Amino acid sequence: MAFPEDVRPHTDTGLDTGTDTGTGPGAGAGPAAPTPAERVRTILATAGSLTLETDGFRCDLVGLHTAAPGPGGPLLRLRPPADSALAARVVCAPTGDLPVRLHLTDIAPVEVRDRVRARVMLTGWLAPERAQPEADRLVLGFDPAEALVVTAGAGTEDPGAAVVDLDELAAAAPDPLAVQESAMLLHLADSHRNAVDALTRLLSPSALHGVVRVHPLALDRHGLTLRLEHPRIHHDTRLPFATPLTDPAEAGPAIQTLLYAAHHCPRRGPRRGR
Repeated sequence: MAFPEDVRPHTDTGLDTGTDTGTGPGAGAGPAAPTPAERVRTILATAGSLTLETDGFRCDLVGLHTAAPGPGGPLLRLRPPADSALAARVVCAPTGDLPVRLHLTDIAPVEVRDRVRARVMLTGWLAPERAQPEADRLVLGFDPAEALVVTAGAGTEDPGAAVVDLDELAAAAPDPLAVQESAMLLHLADSHRNAVDALTRLLSPSALHGVVRVHPLALDRHGLTLRLEHPRIHHDTRLPFATPLTDPAEAGPAIQTLLYAAHHCPRRGPRRGR
């Protein structure tokens, strides 16, 4: 994915490069952020671990869950060792399924202050699936009863919590950039520091007042999120793309379009620190 330091247009982008609203050139072109259901699906698909709680029992499962890649099918499967305490509790559950609470955390790949971007809590039931292809593993299907996602808000004291409709969750799919998001964000942060700083030209001067560092925090099909760090607090702001992306290969050109718009805005941004 290329991020030229000085992006120049090859075609007419149709952007209003004089915008100074702090919302980016894609404002008004559709949803500016993933829905809560999409956030949950994405976190389920990318989280490497989860914490499980049930009555009097708690365990951390690392690399032992799989999520459906899209709408339809089971939301989540767990594969604990067949001789584990969790497997025994499920098999011995009086009603045939075990009520549980699952916790997953979305961590920013870039080293920023407060790297937790979102937390997901799912309540529901675990039960053995009919097909058990591995002798040393017990495949458990998860039937959700409630889903909650808590995301970082505009500032450190403004988190947002949403109860996710289960029908919307079943119909949602993970973000198409999710699998490659970490690598793309790290590449942008490590190799294109000047591009990150240039993107702040799309923000209003009031949004940048007192900002000492800017980092790329998140990337999804709807846009790029920047973390604006002040000496003691931080704020996040989104730069929406003109249209939602459908493939990771589209992320580079979309960010180049943002950079072209930024190139035609007055120079401003954090004046000290990185």
